Amino acid sequence: MTQQGSRLAEEVLESDEEVNESEVEIEEECLKILALHQPVAGDLRQIATVMKINVALERIADLACNVAERSQCLQTFPYFPIPDGLDEMVGLAKKMVQMTLNSFVKSDSSLALQVIQTDPIVDKLNKSIIAELQTLMQQDSTMVEPALHCFSVARHIERIGDQAENIAEDVIYLVDGDIIRHRHGEYSAVLAEPVSEPETEDDYDY
Repeated sequence: MTQQGSRLAEEVLESDEEVNESEVEIEEECLKILALHQPVAGDLRQIATVMKINVALERIADLACNVAERSQCLQTFPYFPIPDGLDEMVGLAKKMVQMTLNSFVKSDSSLALQVIQTDPIVDKLNKSIIAELQTLMQQDSTMVEPALHCFSVARHIERIGDQAENIAEDVIYLVDGDIIRHRHGEYSAVLAEPVSEPETEDDYDY
């Protein structure tokens, strides 16, 4: 890991407490609204969705910390060959989080569906990386320890994608009132449409 990468890992770990505090504050505000205003219909659905998204975002932060810790462990193995697919996997998982947050801010269920469509691609990359790491460990026993760290990184990134997908499902419920968890097959015609990828991160305005 480069010196810059090491600093970034430290920043991620240091930010975890702030994220935890924010999660508690948001949950307390939601509970206060429920107790004082007793929202119904659309307002109740919105509060319930915000509470679920709040938990998912905190879990994403925890997973990011896990990635940072594994990255620090890999510092002692500077010659370990990082699988080529890992960068692509990271990029897709990052894009999924960005897209799902933007879908929430804009109440855009079609964008949320694109997030759900992207998750199988991340899962496929994860399986490919695991297979590559297994082969590497079989060929060279000195690569076992760093390969296990890298395996953990890939697994945590895959879970970040899963959490983004969960948020996307919640956004669809909030916007359209449809509960699609475990029912993606019923939306296969929509999910089969190509992913529309934004040109730059500036396209996200959350």
